[in-house]
Amino acid sequence: MKLHVIARGKIGRSPEADLVDRYAKRITWPFRISEMPDTGGTLPAPSATPYREVLLDERGRQLSSEEFAALLGRWRDEGVRETRFLIGAADGHGDALRDKADLLIGFGNMTWPHMLARAMLAEQLWRATSILAGHPYHRAG
Repeated sequence: MKLHVIARGKIGRSPEADLVDRYAKRITWPFRISEMPDTGGTLPAPSATPYREVLLDERGRQLSSEEFAALLGRWRDEGVRETRFLIGAADGHGDALRDKADLLIGFGNMTWPHMLARAMLAEQLWRATSILAGHPYHRAG
């Protein structure tokens, strides 16, 4: 299953970009990052179907790393070919996009900069895929 991060804004050369790259290189599943302008533009079409769309949203469910891994594993086993993770700009996502999403997830009740959210998501994708592979990176408890 392809993991596709679609993020608003340009990360450029920055410490956050370095973190994203660090974890992206470790992910063994097909992985892609697409950047969009802060406003406007059209979401890239899914590269494969069926697919799921997950929005990072402050009102989203807070999942443990194990729950997140189990969800990705279940979708993969059900034949989902692409999971798209949408990260909004400073003002988040509109109601229409939120309403059609398969899942909203959040990284806690605190507000996080959207550039740092990319790095956090990349790390959690690495962690989830390593959990599913039985890699010792993740230590529960």
